Amino acid sequence: MHDTAYTITTQPRPADYPAYLPAPEGPVMLPSEIPPGVQMVTLPGGIRTLAYTQPTAPPAPVVAVAQPIPAWAKTTALLTPTIGGGIAAAGIGLSYAAPGLIAMSQALWSAVALIAAAAISVPLLLRLGRAATGAGTTHITQNITASGMFGKANGTINHR
Repeated sequence: MHDTAYTITTQPRPADYPAYLPAPEGPVMLPSEIPPGVQMVTLPGGIRTLAYTQPTAPPAPVVAVAQPIPAWAKTTALLTPTIGGGIAAAGIGLSYAAPGLIAMSQALWSAVALIAAAAISVPLLLRLGRAATGAGTTHITQNITASGMFGKANGTINHR
């Protein structure tokens, strides 16, 4: 008959077991009674049964391969000290230039004050000069008339 000392059976039919499948026959094996190389498997039809399985081979060890350094990493590594050195040089230059910058800002404020004083005093002096000489201001009146949209325009200018 069989050359194995084990009997492979299926689990008893549960309440929701399909009616069109045959009922399992024979005694049920306990998990401790299952021999090596045999496992409980679920078939595509939903039947759970014992079956011989192939032993799974252990996965092959992963060999680490040296990765090349990306170009962007090399560029960044080369630029970092350059940028840091430039920032340090700028800081040192500003520390040496600070007294001159302070003096220059004071000179610029003086120039702004001189421009503001000139903008106020020059028109005042011109107005005082006209008042002292008796020359009044000149009034110009211009009258322009035209007939039609593209008609010729005529005008008169009156000086007083």
